[in-house]
Amino acid sequence: MKYFICSLCHNGILGGGLCLDEQSLTFKTNKLTVSEKYRNLVLPMREITEISWKWIVFPVATVHMKNGERYSFIIFNKPRFEKWFNEYSR
Repeated sequence: MKYFICSLCHNGILGGGLCLDEQSLTFKTNKLTVSEKYRNLVLPMREITEISWKWIVFPVATVHMKNGERYSFIIFNKPRFEKWFNEYSR
C-alpha cells in the first residue's frame, strides 16, 4: 500500500490523500463541507480504464472509469505514483 499527497479537482481543489494498492485507488479528505461521496472516494482498479496526464503548474492525473466517470487529481510525486500504479495494475 502506497500513500500520496494530492488534491481532487472537483468544484475547486480539495486537499487530501491517495491510497494506492492492488485493489483500489482511494481518495480521502477530512473536509466536512465536501459531499460524502468524495470524502472517501474508492476507485476499484478493475474499473479504471486509463490514467491520462496534463501539466497545469502541477501534474494533473485524470482517472477514466469504465462507467464514463472521470476524476482529476493533482498528484505531487508523479514518477513515484506512475511506478506504483503500473506495478499494482498488472
